[in-house]
Parts: sequence; C-alpha cells; structure tokens
Amino acid sequence: MRIRSIRALTIALVATAGLLAPASVVTTAQADPRTAADPAVITEWNAIAERTVFIENLTPIPTSGLYFGFVSIAMYDAVVAIEGGFEPYATQPRSHRHASSEAAAATAAYIVLRHYFPSSAENLTDDYRAALANSPKGVGRLHGIVAGAIAALNLIRARQDDGRDAAVTLDVTPAPGVWRPTPPGRAPMLAPWLGFVDPLLLESPTQFPLPGPDAVDTDAYAQDFAEVKAYGASEDSARTEKQTETALFFNYNAVLQYRVGLSDLVTRGGFDIATSARAYALLSTAIADAQIACWRAKYDYAFWRPVTAIPLADTDGNEATEADAEWAPLAVTPPYPDYLSGHACVTGAVTGTLGHLFGDDSLDLNLFSGITGTTRHYDTVESLDADTMNARIWLGLHFRKAMTDGNALGHAVSDWSFEHYFQPAG
Repeated sequence: MRIRSIRALTIALVATAGLLAPASVVTTAQADPRTAADPAVITEWNAIAERTVFIENLTPIPTSGLYFGFVSIAMYDAVVAIEGGFEPYATQPRSHRHASSEAAAATAAYIVLRHYFPSSAENLTDDYRAALANSPKGVGRLHGIVAGAIAALNLIRARQDDGRDAAVTLDVTPAPGVWRPTPPGRAPMLAPWLGFVDPLLLESPTQFPLPGPDAVDTDAYAQDFAEVKAYGASEDSARTEKQTETALFFNYNAVLQYRVGLSDLVTRGGFDIATSARAYALLSTAIADAQIACWRAKYDYAFWRPVTAIPLADTDGNEATEADAEWAPLAVTPPYPDYLSGHACVTGAVTGTLGHLFGDDSLDLNLFSGITGTTRHYDTVESLDADTMNARIWLGLHFRKAMTDGNALGHAVSDWSFEHYFQPAG
C-alpha cells in the first residue's frame, strides 16, 4: 500500500468527521501520554455493524458472517498495531507511540462497513463523527486514524475477487434424497456461491472431510426420519411445551444472538481493548468460515429436507419410513439443503470459540431471543450444543445427522482457527 494513498485517506477521514479547521496544524507537542484505551469502542462498532448488516441492508444470515469477519479483522489489526500483545492477521507497521486505539478501531470499522455497504454511508459517517468527537485532538488521534485506515485497506485489498456473489447455481435432478425447492416459496438455493468463497482462515472450504448424510434406504436414516416426523410437526406433534419453547427460542437470528451474547461477556468480563478485539475476531472469523464450509457441503451433498422427504417417503425405498402428504414443519423451511445445518455449524463455531476463551464448563453466557422475548443462561458448551441441535429438529427443519455433523464441523473450524490465528505475541 502506498503511503500517499494512506495520507490522502487520512485527510479525507479527518475532513469527513469535521475534526480539524482549515489549515490547522497538530504537532507532537500537543499529544498527551497515552492512557488505557476504552474497550467500549469494540462493542459499539460491532453493534453498528449489526445494524448496518441486518437492519439497513437486510443481509441474509448465512452470508452475514463474512462481513462481520471483515470488520472484526480490521478492528483487531488496527488495535494490535498500537497495543501489541497479539499477532496481527495482516502485516502492518507498529503505530506511533501516542496513537489512539479508539480512533484506530472506529476508523477501521467505518472504512470497511462503508466500503461494503455504501447505502449506509450517511449513518456510518454520523457514527464515525460521534466516535471521534470524544477523542482528544492531537497527534494521537491522527495516528490512530492512520492505523485504522491501513488495517481496513489491507483487508479490503486482500478480499478482492474472493468469490463473493459469483454466478453459482445449484442444478440437481429431483430424486429420492435429493434437495428440491421447498414450500411455500419453492425458491432456488440461497447464495450457493458462499460455499466457493475464499475462507478467512481455513485453507479451503473442504478442509475438513465429512461423512455425508445417511443414505435414504438405511436404518439410521429411518430413525432420524421418525424423530423429526414425530417431534417437528406443526400439528399433532410429540413435542412437550418446554421443547416447543426451546425450538422457538432458537428460531431467532443465530449470528446476531451469539454476537450480542459475546458483547455482554466481554463487557462483564472487563476485557481490555485488545482482548475484546481478539474475542470478536476469533468468534466472527470462525462463524464466517463455518458458514462457508457448511454451504459447500449443502451444495456438494444437496440432501433433501424433512418437508420434502416426509410427504415423499413412499419413493425412498425404505420400508421403515411412512409418507404423510399433509405433514408440515413447525417453522418455515429456508431455501437451501438439509446437510449440513447452518445453525449447527454456526453454533459449533461459537461454542468452540467461547470454550477456548472462557472454558467449556464456565461460559456464563446470556442469550436473548427476539422470537420468544426471553433470555436463557448457559454455563456449558455441552448444554448449548444440545439445546440448539434439538431445537432445529423440533422445528421440523433438519434430520439429526445434519445437526451433529454440522456442530462437529463448527468445532473443528474453531479449534483450527484458535491454534493458527490471533495468537499471543511471542
């Protein structure tokens, strides 16, 4: 990256934020010694990212992880360039000793979000102005802006031509066990390109081998079939009231649900700015890569959903399955194949990451659901994994094999990411 382009961007950012009068000059003499940076900037800009991605731009949940990963990486690199303590994602020179980590984090998030979501530019500029208005004028703020700009531009440059929005379609011939557009919308597969995007951390979307779904003529498939048919039906279900509440609780936006939970964790835990940025980077990139690997499996295996399989069970060649033409799931089935479960992949990535950060048996995690309007508390990885896997079956959306294998994939992604990226500096 050319120094000239960084300087030009820095001048533009300062002008945009209205922080310097014309012809004003800031010298090192005006800089005060650095004090501990406020970590709230990390959670605040992640909340701004959530608003930008989900509310203002209506980004589908499966593809949202990519953009949260971008923002988190840029903020992490900007902060680490100043604070140190952890290995950067991308190489970047250490910043000036007076640089503001708060200004760096806000700048990195602002540039990345504005680049990928230009329709939100006005709101993001207001957010950026507000963020820097509380930052003391001086060389610290200017060098913080430079650090944030470098981190953001490194990320944007690295993600050029990464496969996003490529012209990929899932073309399959209907047959027993093969996915087909599901009712009521019968839409084509959502974002099939996602499975072919360059991962953020993994070596490839197919890095971890998968066993694949059970063949439709097997006893294992018949067992999973019977479970979702009995417990996932919208009417005359075997579900208890408590199971129904759990199912509905986890029919909320999982990516948002877990990110808000992380915000609460790092705030209550008193994380400093660098450890907060690292926690978000670990969580966001694990989610993104789990979604990429998951979508590749959906594309490669293209296995049918219960909403299709149960009415057409008389075609599957399995004497242990019985068709029910009137069967319908508790929740509307989304437009993509069963194997793997996206929710399970995301959850495994999250529980794996949080287990590494806080301990498998000491999560202290609070989750809110906008569907039920309730909050649940989880202390262990095992209990959260179990509830979420059951929930998607009780909603009638998945066979259990899609849940267990998806959750395992998410854990594999988080384990690999934790071992290879965002490491403490040696």
